[in-house]
Amino acid sequence: MKDSKCFLYQIEDLVFSYSLGSQQVEALRGVDVMIPASTLVTISGPSGSGKSTLLNILGLIEPVQEGRVLFRGEDMKWMGERRKNLIRKFQIGFIFQQFHLIPVLSTEENVRYFLTRQGLLKEEVKERVESSLQAVGLWEHRVKKPSELSGGQKQRVAIARAIAKQPCVIIGDEPTASLDQKTGYEIMELLTRLVEKQKTSIILTTHDPMVQSFSKQNIHIQDGRLCG
Repeated sequence: MKDSKCFLYQIEDLVFSYSLGSQQVEALRGVDVMIPASTLVTISGPSGSGKSTLLNILGLIEPVQEGRVLFRGEDMKWMGERRKNLIRKFQIGFIFQQFHLIPVLSTEENVRYFLTRQGLLKEEVKERVESSLQAVGLWEHRVKKPSELSGGQKQRVAIARAIAKQPCVIIGDEPTASLDQKTGYEIMELLTRLVEKQKTSIILTTHDPMVQSFSKQNIHIQDGRLCG
C-alpha cells in the first residue's frame, strides 16, 4: 500500500456479508479505495448498495471481516475493543440518520453528554457546546427536549454534537436528508469550513447532488462494488 501518512483510510479488497433470514447477503465485494486526510468525501449509490455498511466499518461499528482497512496507518482488523473505544471517543464524530438523541436530555445536554466523557474542563465543554449550537443555528433552542424539535432541528443537534467533539473525522449517514435545501446548503458550507480551518475529514453518504458538489472525492457503490 501507499504511504499511510497521506491517507486517513486505506481500504484493500474489503469484503463484508451478513445473514438475512436464511439468505447470505454480500454487502461489499472487494472494495479498494484510498481516502485522503483533511478532505470532504461522499459515498453515493442506490439503496442497498453497501454505502451504510462501508460507513459503519470506517466508524468501527462493524468489524473488518475480510480484506484490510488502515485508519491513520493502523490496521483496524487487529484493534482490540479498548483501542476501538478510544478512537470512537476522541477521533470519530458520528452523524446518524436516525439522530440517536437522548430523549430525556435537552438540546444543550445532548451535545454536552459526550464531551463530559472526554474529561474536558467545564469551561471548555461550555464553550464547545455553545459554539457548535450557534454554528447550526440552535442556541435559542438549547433548553428544548428532542420531542419539542422538528426532524430538521434534531438533525442539526446531531451535527452540533459531532462538531463539538472536534474529532479528526466526522462520519455522516445522509446528514442533510431531513433538512430543507437552504439549511442543507448552510450545513455543507459549515462542514467545508471545518475541513479548511480545522483540517477535519468529512465522510458522508448521500443521494443529494448538492451535497456531492461539495466533495473532493465521490465514491460510487453499486451492488457492493466501486463503480467509475
